[in-house]
Amino acid sequence: MNASEILVTGGSGSLGSRVVNRLRDAGHEVRALSRSGRPGTARGDLMTGEGLDEAVEGVDVIVHCASSPTKTRQIDVEGTKRLLKAANRAGISNFVFTSIVGVDRNPYYPYFRMKLEVEQMIEGSPVPWTILRATQFHEFMLRFVQLLGRGPVALAPKEFLLQPIDVGEVADRLMELALSGAAGRVPDVGGPEVKTFADFARKFLEAASIKKKVLEVPVPGKMARAWRKGAQVCPHQRYGRITWEEFLSQTVNQTKTGETTRR
Repeated sequence: MNASEILVTGGSGSLGSRVVNRLRDAGHEVRALSRSGRPGTARGDLMTGEGLDEAVEGVDVIVHCASSPTKTRQIDVEGTKRLLKAANRAGISNFVFTSIVGVDRNPYYPYFRMKLEVEQMIEGSPVPWTILRATQFHEFMLRFVQLLGRGPVALAPKEFLLQPIDVGEVADRLMELALSGAAGRVPDVGGPEVKTFADFARKFLEAASIKKKVLEVPVPGKMARAWRKGAQVCPHQRYGRITWEEFLSQTVNQTKTGETTRR
C-alpha cells in the first residue's frame, strides 16, 4: 500500500462496494477490508482485531462502512474501537464514518443507540474524523415493503416518516469526503421526498402490480413516537435526486428481466 491509499471497510456491502468502485474508477488506490484477504483486498478482522495494523499500514484515509444489525456490539462498537486504535497508531489523516440521520433523536431503537455510541467514540478519538449521517437507503426500504405483499392486507406502521435515498448517491458523497480533509460532523444527507411508510408502500404495490390495500397500524412507545415526529428525516437537506418511484421503476424492471445493475 502506498501513502495515498484509501481503505474501505464493508467493501463487499451495498454501500462500501460502491465507494470502492467509485474511488477506483476515479483512479485512486483503494482496498476493501476483508477477513479472507482475497486479491484486491486488505486482510483484517474487525471482530478480533487480527490483521488491522497491517491493513492500515501506509493508508492515509479510512472509509468505515462496515456494519451489522445482528452483531452491532461486536462489529459496529467493538470493531470500530479496534479500528480506531489501529488508525491512531498508523497516523490516519481522515477517518470517514457513515451513520444514520436522527440516531440522537431516537435512541430508543437499540441499533440507533449503538450507532450514536460509535459516533461519540469517534468524536473522542485522537484520530482526525468525518461523520456523515444519511437517511434510509432505497434498498433497505424495499426489503421491508416487500414483506407487505405476503399477507392478505399490507400492514404499515401508522404515520412513520421516512426519506429514502439512493445508496449510490451516498457513495458519491462519501467519496468526496474521503478525498477532502477531516471535517468533523458534516451536513446530513437525505432523499428528495419525505412521506409516510404507508405512502412508500403503496407506490411499491402499484409498481409491482400487487392489488392490495395498505392498512396503517398504530404503534405504541417512545421509539414509534420518534419515527412519527420525523426523527429519521432531514427535510431541509434533500441531497439525493433519485426518487422512490424512479428506484422502483428500475428495480421492478430488473426483477422482470432478471438483470442487475449497480449505480
